[in-house]
Amino acid sequence: MQIGFMQGRLSPTIDGKIQAFPVHNWKQEFVDAKQININLMEWTLDYCDLELNPLMLESGRDEIRRLSKIYEVQIPSVTGDCFMQSPFWKIGKDAETLKQQFMQVSIACSKLNASTLVVPLVDKGKIENDDEESILVNFMLEKSDLLSKYKVKIAIETDYTPSKVRSLISRLPSETFGINYDMGNSASLGYDPVEEFKEYGSRIINVHVKDRVLGGSTVALQEGNVKFRKIFKLLKEYNYRGNLILQTARCKSGKHVEAIHKYKELVEKFKASE
Repeated sequence: MQIGFMQGRLSPTIDGKIQAFPVHNWKQEFVDAKQININLMEWTLDYCDLELNPLMLESGRDEIRRLSKIYEVQIPSVTGDCFMQSPFWKIGKDAETLKQQFMQVSIACSKLNASTLVVPLVDKGKIENDDEESILVNFMLEKSDLLSKYKVKIAIETDYTPSKVRSLISRLPSETFGINYDMGNSASLGYDPVEEFKEYGSRIINVHVKDRVLGGSTVALQEGNVKFRKIFKLLKEYNYRGNLILQTARCKSGKHVEAIHKYKELVEKFKASE
């Protein structure tokens, strides 16, 4: 279990958002990550100006590769906030265009050797009925072989109850699809980690580390309702070998690099204690 960070967490916030692509600071994040000895970054994609994101451009990918080599920071995964912001499983007339964009993102991930693409089914992208779930599942099944060819695995993140998560992921082949486990979101919803892992622990392929209060927002690690020691014990019991991505609360004082360094050291202690 290697520790990485969510792109943008080392940069000033944009328009008060907790998470956004750091358009003016993305290159500096490689420098800062090297400084605090973090060698994994989960890339972020917003729907606004998606086509201009460096990941989506050949010249941009070349620059990412150059920076990755210099600063020894790899990009194993990508969070597609763009899908949550404009979900093809909801928007009727634009659905085909959005589906095409999904595959373009998948191809871009493949070209950068980012093997995990996180699809958030939360907030605006929340699955609200059986029809939406069917649209999503049928599309994923239709593209399963292509995704396998591109060597990209889809990590679905959802606010479903544990049993509904199991029901959803069981409809998709494990070779290409898994679960992104967001421990903060689960705590906010009041879910029991033991029940969650019992239902779908073997399908977890990516983990977002953050803390949230029950029914509330993201807070600093250990200030919310996440049962960190229990979760890290479960991750080991279920033989989890993926990454731990710091998607933590933003630093109110603006010392974002120092905050991520502190959270990294704390997660290392959680890992060592089990």
